[in-house]
Amino acid sequence: MIKRVIFILTLVTIYNMQYANAKIYAQDKIIAVVNNDVITQKDLVDFSNFMRMQLSKEYKGNALEIKIESIKNDLLDKLIEDRLILQEAKNNKILVDESRVKARINEIKKHYPTDSEFQSDLAKQGMVQADLEKKIREQFLMRNIIDLKIKSKIIVRPDEVTNFYNENKKEFVTFEEKELDAITLENLDQANSFSYNLMRGEKLENLAMRYPVTINKINFSESTELKKEIESEVAKLKAGEVSSPVKIEDKYCVFRLNAIIPPKELTLIESQEKIYEFLFNSKMLEGLAKWLDELKKNSYIEILQN
Repeated sequence: MIKRVIFILTLVTIYNMQYANAKIYAQDKIIAVVNNDVITQKDLVDFSNFMRMQLSKEYKGNALEIKIESIKNDLLDKLIEDRLILQEAKNNKILVDESRVKARINEIKKHYPTDSEFQSDLAKQGMVQADLEKKIREQFLMRNIIDLKIKSKIIVRPDEVTNFYNENKKEFVTFEEKELDAITLENLDQANSFSYNLMRGEKLENLAMRYPVTINKINFSESTELKKEIESEVAKLKAGEVSSPVKIEDKYCVFRLNAIIPPKELTLIESQEKIYEFLFNSKMLEGLAKWLDELKKNSYIEILQN
């Protein structure tokens, strides 16, 4: 009986060793070669986890998973491009200010109530703080070499801005805007009474002296994000009209539409900053794509992943 137990335990130990070795092999499996560097399965997993952590600041829950899924197929290509850019940074002896890395880490930590929760979230992604610091350092290295090779060489001439404006004047038009008073009250009875008296023509200043209210001035247009219940109520109003009370969480709001500002065509001076930014970014993306194509053309790249 004892011999049988020892035999079984030996088999279990051998199996566990084989499983551990297989797991290590899977992580260390080379999936791509970029010049003298290799990219392993673990590199790809770590990169995916890093992207998840970066995107989690902007996306939550199901939206985060959808975003991760949408970029999944492009991760290896992006990792190869990053490796090429990092190699170029190394060849050009690009340096990173370590204080910026620490500042970026501290900025990320601010999103967590405690340091232990930050470390715990890193652990869930299969990372430690040193891994995150390495990724952020690499991001700065890539940004610095791109600034040197691409960004510093971009020029947007004044005549390009003018020509773009003249060719796209219809795009430089403001939205119709509505100027509102938003009056917040504690309960529905107060809100109904306030709304009724304001509709009858009583002055807002006089009513504000009789009711416990908070008054805010807001500008509303197509580009403004408002809660649906507010947006639907405001959309009904004509200039000078007052809304019925709208429940917002545990308060009630009454809206008065003071003025409707029609859309207008922006001048060149009003538009030039946005045009310059658009043209600069367009040239930046075009230059980056050409530079990456050139790096790829002059590099040895082999993808081994099935």
